[in-house]
Amino acid sequence: MRAVQYDRFGPPEVLGVREVPIPDPGPREVLVEVHGVALNAGESPFRVGRMRRISRTSFPRGVGSDFAGRVTAVGAEVQEWRAGDAVWGLMPHFTFGAMADYVAVPEQRLARAPENLSLLEAAALPVSGTTAVTALTDKAHLVAGERLLVRGAAGGVGSTVVQLGKALGAEVTALAGASNLDWVRELGADTALDYRTTRPEDLGRFDVIVDLVGTEIGAYQSRLDRRGRMVALSFDLDRIVGSMLGMVLRAAVRPRRIKLFSNNPSSGRLAELTSIVERGDIRPVIDTVLPMADVVKAHSGLEAGGVRGKYVIDMGRS
Repeated sequence: MRAVQYDRFGPPEVLGVREVPIPDPGPREVLVEVHGVALNAGESPFRVGRMRRISRTSFPRGVGSDFAGRVTAVGAEVQEWRAGDAVWGLMPHFTFGAMADYVAVPEQRLARAPENLSLLEAAALPVSGTTAVTALTDKAHLVAGERLLVRGAAGGVGSTVVQLGKALGAEVTALAGASNLDWVRELGADTALDYRTTRPEDLGRFDVIVDLVGTEIGAYQSRLDRRGRMVALSFDLDRIVGSMLGMVLRAAVRPRRIKLFSNNPSSGRLAELTSIVERGDIRPVIDTVLPMADVVKAHSGLEAGGVRGKYVIDMGRS
């Protein structure tokens, strides 16, 4: 089968399509024929080597976290899934490799794919959707009528947070690039502001801030209301270690104000996301669909910025 891999740290050009054996599912694993794979900005620090102390996987390494496809085989102890089932899911936490013709994953990393989406559309949501649900419900405990600020509102997770925040009844303010302001309003933002010309001190107070940028955290934390909560989902990539340590310290000092988590959803959370999508509260936002052969172009485009939602790789089975 085909799989995208790299054998050294570096820019997108280290990625290549290789021929590798089709994996055999273990006793509690499911083999999925992949139809679509999403690109996630959070993978870039792993590929360039900034996260080598966290991810100790040997080379060659795969890429891709979330996917959608159909079950082709199951392990001897798997009861829930059958060949032909349409599923979506994620690779095990801090591992990658979804950008391949087939993936073998633990059964708890899967859920039924939404019936109102194609499998290619569905591939855009497992990571961003479960991150948004966990951020707003488990961490921020957002309730109707609260004021929500989303930094980085045009990206994959940000655009999903805007939609879900509106569905939960929040008054949503979105920070995004000037060219995306009308678009994020269409997603549900009540107010959309250009992040380049809007300073933290220009803003009012918020009950919840979801930060997908990772810079100026103190300045934005000061925009929280007395009982406000900030969910920090990104770090400053120019100084990632210091940024991570600083964020952990803030969360330790003010645990009710600053919320951190590394998204590792259960099958139940994935199933919840399926229900949320099927009732129309969240829809996938796809900037560009590219074939597997254009993976370098896709990663380069993502890192250049300005992406609306997600880049998705079409594995050719749509």
